[in-house]
Amino acid sequence: MNKRHGGALGLLTVGVLVGLTACAPATPAEGEVQELLIWDTGILGRTLENGDPDLENSFLDQMAVAFEEANPGVEVTTMQQGQDISTNSAQFQAAMIAGTGPDIRIQYAGGPTISFGDFFVDLEPLLSQETLDSLQGFNVNREGYDPNGRILGMPYGAGNLFTIFQNHAVLEEAGLDPEDTPETWEELLENGQQVVDNTDAVGFSVANLEGYVGAWFISALVGGELGESVFTRMYAGDIPVDDPAMIKAYQAFADWGASGLTNPDAGQLGGGGAPLFIEGGAAYYLVGSWENNLMLESFGEGNVSSFFIPTLEGAPYPNIGAGGPEIALSITNTARNQDLAVQFLEFLADPANQDIFVEIYQTQGSNHPDGDPSKIQNPLLREQFEQLAASTDGVTFAFDSVMPQATIDLFYRVNAGVFLGNITPEDAVAQLKASYEQEIANQ
Repeated sequence: MNKRHGGALGLLTVGVLVGLTACAPATPAEGEVQELLIWDTGILGRTLENGDPDLENSFLDQMAVAFEEANPGVEVTTMQQGQDISTNSAQFQAAMIAGTGPDIRIQYAGGPTISFGDFFVDLEPLLSQETLDSLQGFNVNREGYDPNGRILGMPYGAGNLFTIFQNHAVLEEAGLDPEDTPETWEELLENGQQVVDNTDAVGFSVANLEGYVGAWFISALVGGELGESVFTRMYAGDIPVDDPAMIKAYQAFADWGASGLTNPDAGQLGGGGAPLFIEGGAAYYLVGSWENNLMLESFGEGNVSSFFIPTLEGAPYPNIGAGGPEIALSITNTARNQDLAVQFLEFLADPANQDIFVEIYQTQGSNHPDGDPSKIQNPLLREQFEQLAASTDGVTFAFDSVMPQATIDLFYRVNAGVFLGNITPEDAVAQLKASYEQEIANQ
C-alpha cells in the first residue's frame, strides 16, 4: 500500500488543474485529515519493480497527488491488487464482507462491475447531471444492463479494441502484402499457412494458458454471427448461451489450436505472445490495443500495423469490431467518506484530466465529447480509431465484459481447454450455460 502526499505536482500536466475548484470538498477542520482509499486492479495505476508508485507513468497516482494538492487535509491512498482477475475479485469480495474494503474500486466495466452490485452504491443520484450526460458508456455498468438499472460504475476512457497486429517483415518474406488485410478468418488462416510454408516463422504467436486469447476470439466471431449486442442480449436471456453461433465459434477456435499454425507451446504459454512476435518468429499476434505502445516501441512506425479480428466467412455482420468500454470506477457501500469519493470521480471526469489519461497511456481515447483528439499520438491508436469509424456493424461488447464473474472465470478455463483439445466446443458451451443459469438464479 502506497500513500501519496504533496510535493510531486511538478510531474503533472498543467491541464490537470482545470476544474479543481468546482469539485473541491469542504475544507476540513484544522488538523483533520480526510482519507480516501482506492483499490485498483492494475488498470489506471502503474508501479515500479519495487512496488512503489511509478509517478511519471501512473495516471491514477498523478491524479491522487493533484487532488491532494488542491484539497489540503485530504489524503488519498491507492493500492494495487494485481492483475489476476479471479484472485483480485476474490480478495475484494472477502474484504467487503469483512468490512475492510476500499472507498473506491477500479475494475473492468460490465460483468466484473455488475457482479459486485451488492457492494456498490448507485452513482446516478450522486454524480452531476453534466457528468451523466457527457460520459459515454454508462449503459454497460447499469444493473442487469437495464436502461433504468442502478449505475454501479463510472465508465472511463473510450475502451480497448481487440486487434491482430501484423509483422510487415515476416509477411513480406512470405510474399504477402501487409496492406492487403484478410477479410475473413479463413483468409487469415490461409495467410498463416503461407507464412509457415515460405519462412521459418509461424503464422501466429499465441499465449493462451490463461484463456484470454480465447476470450477475444470468441467475442469477435460470435459478434460477427449475431451482432454487437449479442452478449448483453444473452445476459438478458434473449439469446441462449448455447446458441449455435457459440458452438460454431468454439469449433473454429479448436481448429485453430490444432492447425499447426501457432507456436507449439501456445496452449501452455502464459503472459502474452509478444516476445515471439517482436523477435520475428510470427507474422500475426492476436491481442488488443493495450499493446499499442509496446508494438510501436519494438518495431517503429511503418513496420507494424493492426486490423480487427476478422469474422467467419458468410458472417451476417462482417464489418464489426470487438472490445468496447473497459474501465469502471465504483464507490462501495462501506465508503467512509462518500462525498469525498464522489468528488474524486467528478475530478477524474473532467475532460482535461481524461486528456492526460489518453496522453499517458495511448491505448484508448477519451469517452468525453470535449476530449482533445490531438492527444492520440500513437499511430496505431489513430489507425484503430479510423477502423472503428468504418465499422458499420458496430463493436461487440465482449462476453467477459458482460457475464457474471463466476461465468467469466469459467470462460477463461474452458477457452484454455478447447484450444488444447481437452474440451469439446459443445461441452464448453454447455458448461458456460450451466454457470450462467446458476449465477442468474442466485442474483
